[in-house]
Amino acid sequence: MSDETQTPPEWRNFYGRIRGKTLRSSQKTYLSEDLDTLRPEGVTRDENPERLPIEPAALFGDDRPVWLEVGFGGGEHLVHMAARYPEVGIIGAEPFINGVAMLLGKIRAAGVTNLAVHPGDARDLMEVLPAASVAKAFLNYPDPWPKRRHHRRRFVTAEHLLPLARVLRPGAEFRVATDIPDYVRQTLIEVPKAGFALVASVATPWEDWVSTRYEQKALREGRVPHYVTFRRL
Repeated sequence: MSDETQTPPEWRNFYGRIRGKTLRSSQKTYLSEDLDTLRPEGVTRDENPERLPIEPAALFGDDRPVWLEVGFGGGEHLVHMAARYPEVGIIGAEPFINGVAMLLGKIRAAGVTNLAVHPGDARDLMEVLPAASVAKAFLNYPDPWPKRRHHRRRFVTAEHLLPLARVLRPGAEFRVATDIPDYVRQTLIEVPKAGFALVASVATPWEDWVSTRYEQKALREGRVPHYVTFRRL
């Protein structure tokens, strides 16, 4: 797949929540004061109708490795990884504004400075990232879409995986964490088709993993987490 010669759709379906409970005043403050400085420019169609590539180095001021987390939830994992790997720049994409607000509060508390936040669909971000510009990607506890007729909405479909494969450099690691056995099944089938090799599919988390609130909920409800690792070919 070529880099800058794609013709992205003018409109696409988006499934899932954008807003939840009423934001607290502190969360509204985080959004109004912090988001603009952390948000990558040139991702939305209003800002970049030609879908020209953005430069990841401009987000962090240097040519450090760039990682991507798709759907960061409340931001626990994203902030943990940013603090653990200060030499890396990490972009998080999340359309759920309540989750974005929670992340911004965690960023303030942790004082990390190597994060960028796209408050929207990860597909829009992947459209404008240059090919082979991302060194590692994470998909943690994605929306399971449990009904069979909704499985095509899952992230582990060609609509999402092919753009992800394009932006990942050869040899890049792609991690998936989920507590849904059927999501594991679909992941193991679909991800290799997009240009990935399976490295591991186990019940033991990665050495640098931090348990998120979604994982804690799964454990309380008796579901077993699963951790799958792929390598971009």
